[in-house]
Amino acid sequence: MGLTRSTSLALVGAAVLLVGSVPAFAQSPSAPSMDALVAAAKAEGTLTTIALPHDWCGYGAVIDGFKAKYGLAVNELAPDAGSGDEIQAIIANKDNPGPQAPDVVDVGLSFGPDAVAQGLLAPYKVATWGDIPDSVKDADGYWYGDYYGVLALETNKSIVATPPTSFADLTKADYANQVALAGDPNVSNQAISAVYAAALASGGSLDDASKGLDFWKSVVTAGNFVPTIANPGTIDQGATPITLRWSYNALAHRDAAAAQGIEIDVTLPSDTPPFAGVYIQAISAFAPHPNAAKLWMEYLYSDEGQNLWLNGYCYPARFEAMKAAGTIPAETLAKLPDATGAVFPTLDQLAAAKKVITEGWNTAVGVTVQ
Repeated sequence: MGLTRSTSLALVGAAVLLVGSVPAFAQSPSAPSMDALVAAAKAEGTLTTIALPHDWCGYGAVIDGFKAKYGLAVNELAPDAGSGDEIQAIIANKDNPGPQAPDVVDVGLSFGPDAVAQGLLAPYKVATWGDIPDSVKDADGYWYGDYYGVLALETNKSIVATPPTSFADLTKADYANQVALAGDPNVSNQAISAVYAAALASGGSLDDASKGLDFWKSVVTAGNFVPTIANPGTIDQGATPITLRWSYNALAHRDAAAAQGIEIDVTLPSDTPPFAGVYIQAISAFAPHPNAAKLWMEYLYSDEGQNLWLNGYCYPARFEAMKAAGTIPAETLAKLPDATGAVFPTLDQLAAAKKVITEGWNTAVGVTVQ
């Protein structure tokens, strides 16, 4: 899964001027009424998703809620795939209406414009379109921001008694063979973002991601890098006890691991401002179940869906509008991480950084992550 944003996207975490919600389906002529959309989706019977781990942003509860509300089956493909894999799945299944063709994708912001340029996405505007900040949505409805989090250091304290608190710490001899990325930097938005954020701690900037490649090369040279994609299982087992993941992933894992007696430390790196990552939703232009895909979007951007993401420690796209309307439970707000001062790269900065990192990782760092 992936990321992105805009400098003006500080608006997602700060108050923004939002247009009032449009009437249901006023901007969606293909779905004249919610009843008609539900009926059409039920006739299709299934929604096919991809790259939605159940512990990512509370997606397990989101998927269960959708199935319970509408009675559709959800065919879940490759839960641990990266954003690039999702785009490739659309391309590979253009002419395939079968179960391997995704209807919808959830990818890093920088992947949206490229997918539009390739003709891979279908436009759709949900009923709450006006609540989504303009800086994180395509004006024509081809993609739209869904949520964001900030990068955090996640450490299994059962293995590592003194967790790192900064990027600089990751090169220390104390952490030999213990540091991993939560994805392949060639295709994973989460991993790309971890490389990009490291640049800010290593003399680079939002306009110079190359220093992030230099940093991760230094982690490899120090003998600290583990070329295994970190996930909750490898973290718990100690194979990848230290990694960088989105705050919502790390915090959800912390909660789940505690029930098994495993202590997970979650810390924002002290040598950079919080590095925020926005993800986006989109419908495949070749979706075998286009009405189920539209209904999924309506569910995700409803108060119910947005609050389920909030329960998973994510800041959803409609966060400010819902907060102003009083539709977010106080206890939910209280458990959210403090992302004060978060930095949001612009779409252009993200695109440039993605190019530098995906084209440079294999040569500059020289390690295959799998």
